[in-house]
Amino acid sequence: MNFYSVIIGTELLNGRRKDAHFSFLNKELLKRGWEQKASFVIKDDPSFMEDIYRLIKNDPDAVMFSFGGIGSTPDDFTRVCAANVFTNGKMEEHKIAKQRILDKFGEESYPHRITMAHLPINAGLLHNVVNNIPGFSLENKYFFTPGFPSMSQSMIVEALDKYYPKNKEKFRYFLKAYCSENELIDVMKKIPKDIDFSSLPHIENEKRTVVISVGSYDKVEAEHYFNLFVDMLNEKKIEFILEDS
Repeated sequence: MNFYSVIIGTELLNGRRKDAHFSFLNKELLKRGWEQKASFVIKDDPSFMEDIYRLIKNDPDAVMFSFGGIGSTPDDFTRVCAANVFTNGKMEEHKIAKQRILDKFGEESYPHRITMAHLPINAGLLHNVVNNIPGFSLENKYFFTPGFPSMSQSMIVEALDKYYPKNKEKFRYFLKAYCSENELIDVMKKIPKDIDFSSLPHIENEKRTVVISVGSYDKVEAEHYFNLFVDMLNEKKIEFILEDS
């Protein structure tokens, strides 16, 4: 699966608030063996929000967590944008969501708060541990949560534990070579695109180093391509050390 986050909030882009969603989602994904493919921080702009949602929808393996914009104020566009992209604009008053709003706010639910129960059709609900006003999900792969971390974080855990509790194990190997990246490019070119590979250059005590990472769900494959670097470094007598991470 390819995991995406969409963090909606003009106040993040203008510096009035700091984001806490990315780091929490990343931590929870990594605990389960998953990784993010992309993360977007965008302003409250309905047409742009829909463009981003469509981009993600075009990936058949996408799982998305969207943060913010599901309240009842005029700048809360997420519910309508989600419907436009994922349910052909079709929405309905979700009976359980409506009841939770009424249980919490009573007569004060009208005329504005009750709009939070107007969701894309066939939406599932995500429990809000703070005030019981739910987030929602579509197709068990697109999850829409409040902008408040205190509310969204438990929804992330709920969704991951229920639908994506554990990825299969990825075998990953690391080394630090005391040379420049340039000396390793010929080996890099032999790495297939389906192998998880990275090269991170550093300068330590005015000397060039590069950390090589090779990963695959196939252990034999991961070891094979990692050993291409080991063999070349040994052959050229370039100093290197194996690392755990």
